[in-house]
Amino acid sequence: MPRFTAGDDPGASFPELLRKVGLDAFPRGGLSTSDLAALPHATTCLALTYDGGVVMAGDRRATAGMSISHRTMDKVVQADELSGVAIAGTAGPAMEMIKLFQLQLEYYEKVEGQSLSLEGKANQLSMMVRSNLPAAMQGFVVVPIFAGFDPLIGRGRLWDYDPTGGRYEEHDFVATGSGSMLAGTVLRVGWRQNLSRDAAIDLASRALWEASDADAATGGPDVLRGIYPIVASIDATGWNRVADDSLVKTYETIMGEVRKR
Repeated sequence: MPRFTAGDDPGASFPELLRKVGLDAFPRGGLSTSDLAALPHATTCLALTYDGGVVMAGDRRATAGMSISHRTMDKVVQADELSGVAIAGTAGPAMEMIKLFQLQLEYYEKVEGQSLSLEGKANQLSMMVRSNLPAAMQGFVVVPIFAGFDPLIGRGRLWDYDPTGGRYEEHDFVATGSGSMLAGTVLRVGWRQNLSRDAAIDLASRALWEASDADAATGGPDVLRGIYPIVASIDATGWNRVADDSLVKTYETIMGEVRKR
């Protein structure tokens, strides 16, 4: 185990601990434009608040140029008991950032003996996105969404980021990725204060449907293979992923309405 002097102690920061022992959490490296196009990219994710919490959702498709590289990618994952993170951008660095973020939250709790506040977690993720800036300048862009339930104020909160690490709290909804404009429009039209959990899940599902209908990089429900978006709610009881059986019924309703149109 590494040992540190009092003035060299990395404290409760897991990325700083990695740097102290000579490991780079966000390695630099250059690729050509054609190489970057061949890397898998995650696409559309979104989050919205409802009365008592937040709903996060993301499609499952990863693309490499004009090809589908993966049909069942998990872009929305649980960060800890009361929060989750969703990613869009270059898939490899994004997944590594999520793993590092999960470790950071657990490491902080073990070192300090208490959990970070929800806003503190959002700040930690902002620092990780900022650390990835040199790689982002070379094309490895990662743009996450962070959301969770804040027990200090008793409601859900959500944040989006830019590639420089800028952190912006939104009070209603947010979408990121190639289909974000389409999904964001649906959320803007349908979001209301004090939505119920079921209404928020339905709105998130409709937003991803419309994004997949017009954006080739966003995957819609794959009925043939039984692949549906990841949708989860976070409230005072914690992280609750919506079962695929429930999403089947939601998307059957949506498809029925589309056929009538």
